[in-house]
Amino acid sequence: MSSRWRPEVIDALAGVAGAQQVLTSPEDMYVYGYDGTAMVHHSPRAVVDITDAAQIAPIMRLANELDFKVIPRGAGSGLSGGSVPVDDAVVLVLTRLNRILEIDEANLTAMVEPGVITQTLHTEVESRGLFYPPDPGSGKVSTLGGNIAENSGGLRGLKYGLTKDYVMGIEVVLPNGEVIWSGNKCVKDAAGYDLKHLFIGSEGTLGIFTKALLKLIPKPAAKKTMVAYFANMRGAAEAVSAIIARRVIPATVEFLDQVTMECVEAYAKLGLNTSYGALLLIEVDGHPGQVADEAETVMAVCRECGALEFSLAKDEAEALRMAAARRVAFTALARVKPTTILEDATVPRSALPEMIDIIEACARKYNLRVGTFGHAGDGNLHPTFLTDERDHDEIARVEQAFTEMFDGALRLGGTISGEHGTGTVKMPFLARQYNDATLTMMRTIKQVLDPRDVLNPGKVLLPGRRFGERVMEGMPV
Repeated sequence: MSSRWRPEVIDALAGVAGAQQVLTSPEDMYVYGYDGTAMVHHSPRAVVDITDAAQIAPIMRLANELDFKVIPRGAGSGLSGGSVPVDDAVVLVLTRLNRILEIDEANLTAMVEPGVITQTLHTEVESRGLFYPPDPGSGKVSTLGGNIAENSGGLRGLKYGLTKDYVMGIEVVLPNGEVIWSGNKCVKDAAGYDLKHLFIGSEGTLGIFTKALLKLIPKPAAKKTMVAYFANMRGAAEAVSAIIARRVIPATVEFLDQVTMECVEAYAKLGLNTSYGALLLIEVDGHPGQVADEAETVMAVCRECGALEFSLAKDEAEALRMAAARRVAFTALARVKPTTILEDATVPRSALPEMIDIIEACARKYNLRVGTFGHAGDGNLHPTFLTDERDHDEIARVEQAFTEMFDGALRLGGTISGEHGTGTVKMPFLARQYNDATLTMMRTIKQVLDPRDVLNPGKVLLPGRRFGERVMEGMPV
């Protein structure tokens, strides 16, 4: 084990976690300089593979005493640079904390460690007739701790909500090494401040999760999966509004544009009809009678709104094949060009057609290829630019396009991020969404909890900005 960087820090980390769990060689650490974000990399000074949650608090105390930074990391599947290291940073890898500690069927809760893979929890609770609804697209690899840190959404967000809606309690190691617990199994709890929601979605900047108490619900008794094709994205978006206007709230309403369909079909050979301009993937679930009625309504509305072709899955195998079209979208797009930049501008559902127009106009204006997919039911779009980071002129045009798209989303009452977080890549845009007083409050919370700025610094809020000064118009800084 090399000790070229600050031997006293390396020795202290080894004293807490064991020498074999501390990595310092560039080759061993290289992968920990990335997350799922394109073009963002910075190597850490050391990596600690945490094997016991009790190791985290003493490491945080060491960070304050010896003045180094700590970056908590799960699967590294984030898409905003939130777990990418900064200078003099030690990465704490939490994936070995992967136990489901308890499933309480009487109270419909699960107690988990932060490194549990999302799909692992899905499989376990569904085998018991229970259901954990949050369903991020990265669920096969993402960890529950990362989901909580980012307040992940997913394909079932329209009907069932986000991760925050299913966290009943969390254990958190604070930046100073103290440990707190907020929440319990009670359905009602009005005692004191609801601190857990301060930490949910804080992107690892305010504390490190070591346990989470999650709410479960009964598994839906039935579901039906459908695919509808439209001439263009605007028609698909209008159909979504019409479905909900009929008082049907599907579990899933996902969309793919023609570029994305073409890439998915080339990759996965699912039998998609790529001659159409857009596809809607719709799933309704619940009581069998209700599901049958809602499926009929959805089919009727889609036809009224100009659907050119409609398919209803005959069985579970076909339903999984249909759903795969959406789940492999990012992977399929990423194969086309060397660099794939995916975003998540989000608008109120009623503004979805206008936001789609903005994205398509930006692609034409800057001569860029974009594939757009996402969660049509909750207005969460994933415009994905297919580019090459070695082409500096094209990357500059991509940045201009994103700036105009985010401004467009904000004009429509939306947000710069629906589920990926701010991280590093969206820090310049945060001051476009919030005023000075709001940004100052965010910074004050960070300062109170982490006065030495040791925990995941340089994320969410622009470094060095004491107040929320306006970002200059034009290119992000």
